[in-house]
Amino acid sequence: MSRLPSKKLLDDLYSRFVLNGPEEEKQSLNGLMFLVESAHWYYEDDVVENDQTLKSLSFREFTCLLFNNSDVLRPYAANMDKILRDFFAYKSRVPVAGAIILDETYERCLLVKGWKRSSRWSFPRGKKNTNEEDDVCAVREVLEETGFDVSKMLKKEEYIEFTFEGKKRVRLYIVVGVRDDTVFAPLTKKEISQIAWHRLDGLESGFAGLKLFMVAPFLASLKSWMSSKHLMSPLSIDKPLKPPLCVWSAVTTKIKTTTTTKTEIRRYNVKPWKQSVKVNKSAILPALGICS
Repeated sequence: MSRLPSKKLLDDLYSRFVLNGPEEEKQSLNGLMFLVESAHWYYEDDVVENDQTLKSLSFREFTCLLFNNSDVLRPYAANMDKILRDFFAYKSRVPVAGAIILDETYERCLLVKGWKRSSRWSFPRGKKNTNEEDDVCAVREVLEETGFDVSKMLKKEEYIEFTFEGKKRVRLYIVVGVRDDTVFAPLTKKEISQIAWHRLDGLESGFAGLKLFMVAPFLASLKSWMSSKHLMSPLSIDKPLKPPLCVWSAVTTKIKTTTTTKTEIRRYNVKPWKQSVKVNKSAILPALGICS
């Protein structure tokens, strides 16, 4: 039977990721929650993976345990519903940047699918860090989700931007001419389950009922951009459509992961092995509105 993390383990995660996290993240409660989220990712990706007697926890479960284990955070555990609700609402407004990657024929684009079973296909993209430029975020997120560096191919002036539901801005830079035999593989754990080349005309027709909520809004603008650059694909929708060309799948590479020696970039930004072991409770108090 799986067991909950011990007090010692929770103390260690709290010290590494929260108390000794970046100072700029501790200036607000939402910033603090990003540190808690990083601690949760580390717990799931590394701690549980290396000790399968530990229970896998949802973000809510982990946050409740971490708050109740901390003398400083415990008084706020009673307001957990509101804290999480406000945090998720805040996350939904954080700007997103990524890339629309086209192959050499301009017939296909690269899409990624999230880790969860309910995940949809999307262009590789992710949330901006504090004070991060859009193009820098796009390069970082594409590298993390596909293992491909677009920094030398990305042009800052070539992008499509949408604002969803009047609050979330998504900017996707257009990167063209990527070879279809390029090796792709995510550098993060448990974030991407599949990477595949998709025919553009297939996406426009809703091929095989794919979930394209985060793709469809960009297709018309992409088509207009390609037309203006005289890059229109010669493919016709009248020709038979083939399934997406999968170039990486977590299922097919599961066996290989036990022997690979490639270093993976973690989903969390805080590197705990570089954090100070000094515990400074006063550093976190301003973020919680507590007078030291």
